[in-house]
Amino acid sequence: MPTHRRLHVLHVSVPTTGGVASVATSYVRDQVERGWNVTVACPSHGDLGYAAREAGATVRWWRSETDSSTTLGAAARLRRIVAATRPDVVHLHSGRAGLLGRLVVRDRVPTVFQPHAWSFLAPRTGVQSLALRWEQYAARWTTELVCVSATERQLGESLGVHASSSVIPNGIDLAAFRPAGPRDRVHARKLLGLEDVPTVLCVGALTVQKGQQDLLAGWGEVRAQVPEAQLVLVGDGPDRRALERLAEPLDGVLFAGARTDVAQWMAAADVVTVPSRWEGMALVPLEAMACARTVVATGVGGVVDSLPEGAGAVVDGDDARGLVAALVQRLRDPELAEDEGWLGRSHVETHHDVTTSARELARVYLRLVGQRRGR
Repeated sequence: MPTHRRLHVLHVSVPTTGGVASVATSYVRDQVERGWNVTVACPSHGDLGYAAREAGATVRWWRSETDSSTTLGAAARLRRIVAATRPDVVHLHSGRAGLLGRLVVRDRVPTVFQPHAWSFLAPRTGVQSLALRWEQYAARWTTELVCVSATERQLGESLGVHASSSVIPNGIDLAAFRPAGPRDRVHARKLLGLEDVPTVLCVGALTVQKGQQDLLAGWGEVRAQVPEAQLVLVGDGPDRRALERLAEPLDGVLFAGARTDVAQWMAAADVVTVPSRWEGMALVPLEAMACARTVVATGVGGVVDSLPEGAGAVVDGDDARGLVAALVQRLRDPELAEDEGWLGRSHVETHHDVTTSARELARVYLRLVGQRRGR
């Protein structure tokens, strides 16, 4: 299918940092390069709006407070943006935008909804069942559901979320995340001020979802078996103070804060761990594999789909001992970790190049617009 037709696309997102923002930004860049008109509606904090503007998109600041008392106001503001923009396609990223966007658009314009992890997976008291019922109902206003993995799509279908759907795995910039060998590791550690010792890296927002509390709970046992090991936590978030308190009695734990040079930190690591409690398809395992780093992750969501056998280890989310054992094994066996890292690099080159993901999304847009115009 040709992808040269000029479209006007409106991306809507509440998350402005982290994986959702990174994925949305990569799509915006590609679509601007295609010569399309691209508008991004998002809150003014965080990175997304500024990155989108730098890429050449029009940015409309959208106040989208998550307090339920402001939902009507946020919907009204989004309705005005849609009316002023008059897009050919509306692409809604993640749960909050998916809720408000579908209430506003109601499939009057081809509407793509991309959960980036189903909202009903978040363990919030009294909210999970409501979120699921909403997704079941809102499917009627979803022209195309874009899932990041077959697992995500199958979960939705099994729970009664029925809409036309596509699976487009997350992709990454393979030039930005390059393979790093042993010499690169030593060099990166010097640049970052890290000790030259076995290093585990965990990258992600400091929130319940990302599971750092579970990682810290087992870190004492890792240190008991690999006494010189260090754990580096890159990222920031609302749970930072609580996590720092958990880490106080532990040795070898460093909180590095939010960083933009993630590839450099991955180069410094021996093992990258992703102990998430739920995910769509996390970017961190893909970025780690692109840097030729072995990955130890919990088997949630699209992580199972993205991490092939032989590129690391997948453990059950409630298997604390399994997580510790997998980390220790790779810290003690650098050759195993090295082999797994290079297998991971080969995998992302084949399956997770951002240019491929962006091209597939463009084809979805063009199909939807063509079908609507052909009515």
